[in-house]
Amino acid sequence: MPTAQLDFIERELQELKDKGLYKNIHTIQSAQGPWVEIEGRKLLNFCSNNYLGFAADDRIKAAAKAAIDKYGVGPGAVRTIAGTMTIHEELERELAKFKGVEACLTVQSGLIANMCAIPALVGKEDTIVSDELNHASIIDAARLSRAQVKVYPHNDLEGLAEILRQPLPGRVLVVTDGVFSMDGDIAPLPGIVKLAQARGAMTMVDDAHGEGVLGRGGRGIVDHFGLHGQVDVEVGTFSKALGVMGGCIAGSGGLIQYIKQKARPFTFSSALTVPDTAATLEAVRILSQGDELVERLWENARVFRQGLEKLGFDTGHTETPITPVMIGDARDSLEFSKRLFAEGIFATTIGFPLVAVGKARIRVMLSAAHSPDDLAYALSVFEKVGREMELI
Repeated sequence: MPTAQLDFIERELQELKDKGLYKNIHTIQSAQGPWVEIEGRKLLNFCSNNYLGFAADDRIKAAAKAAIDKYGVGPGAVRTIAGTMTIHEELERELAKFKGVEACLTVQSGLIANMCAIPALVGKEDTIVSDELNHASIIDAARLSRAQVKVYPHNDLEGLAEILRQPLPGRVLVVTDGVFSMDGDIAPLPGIVKLAQARGAMTMVDDAHGEGVLGRGGRGIVDHFGLHGQVDVEVGTFSKALGVMGGCIAGSGGLIQYIKQKARPFTFSSALTVPDTAATLEAVRILSQGDELVERLWENARVFRQGLEKLGFDTGHTETPITPVMIGDARDSLEFSKRLFAEGIFATTIGFPLVAVGKARIRVMLSAAHSPDDLAYALSVFEKVGREMELI
């Protein structure tokens, strides 16, 4: 029985439910794919970050199985003691080649990659300049660093320039998401790099939603803008387009050696597992062979977004396959999601604190694995629910 000291928990949970902000967590009973099984039902999956369909790709599964047979399952230790295996270094070499950098370091997640990079590069005597819509892992890593944080308005180069003109203590790190996960817009990275270089500041981009999506064959935002060698730190994740789990930090050889020596999560947490490492390696090799999956993803995004807009839905300012369907009120967005679910579409509501109050939306995450029939079916359901709720 909970103690009186924990009475606040029930009150706050009820408050979340009353505001339409309580997270109803569904359990997936099948492999991740264009369709998934939930509560014994088959639903069209519009929630996953599985942009290229790699999460259940037979080639990637086979690579993971083969690696388990050779190396076992777990690394057994942190990288700095006895956890660095041949397969880790093989993946890091392939990633560096794929991204066009000197070196790369793999860690357990994109969140951990930010926790490794930011506090290692700046401390309490230094300054971080951060986009106001940066991912929570950037915000938390900045807090952990104890550096002074200056926040500039979202994707506002003049706002960034104004901050950089000010006296700023210590080393200065300008950090941005590459693709912003709630709105699907792209950071103006060339302008950010130009301003940072003029100020003598370091630049860092978290390309979690850009890898596998932007650039040649999904090489990411740096490749998309042709900025190779000009961005000091690239952070990525394997849990989205690559369909696996893990993260990486990429840049110069000196940077990666420095992170290996200084980053506490790298020093005190076990290495990436064998199957995750092998699966990621195979995903990178597949992507290196051509653009087919990336092009299919973008075509699906174009067809679906145009269909929504023709029906009268607001898809915000997205520039990528992330497709927000703007609803506004959190309770309406929650109801819309429930009705979609009843009609066979898994597309969850996104509300505060993930987005601002009054900006609730259904965030549709499209995949190269979705077929034209899947998209046509989804558009018919969105139209039905939208008209029932008088939203279009």
